[in-house]
Amino acid sequence: MKRKDWLVVALVAVVAGVFSMVLSNAFIASPKNRKEKVEVVDVITNQFLQPDSKYFNAQAVNPTKLIQIGENANTKPFNSSN
Repeated sequence: MKRKDWLVVALVAVVAGVFSMVLSNAFIASPKNRKEKVEVVDVITNQFLQPDSKYFNAQAVNPTKLIQIGENANTKPFNSSN
């Protein structure tokens, strides 16, 4: 390439860079586009509040308790060989 060609390429690159910068600032990075409303999260503390006694009390059902219906001595169901 000749010296004149390099000058034209550099000039086109500079003009394209300035043009794209102006367009991006006009459409993408405007100050009104940068403002966003977010929820404020409560601060996490190390204090544990007792759960509601309506649901967690001595008469409530314990879902982790093993429930057995009837007597079943079969330790190998489905005739498994293991």
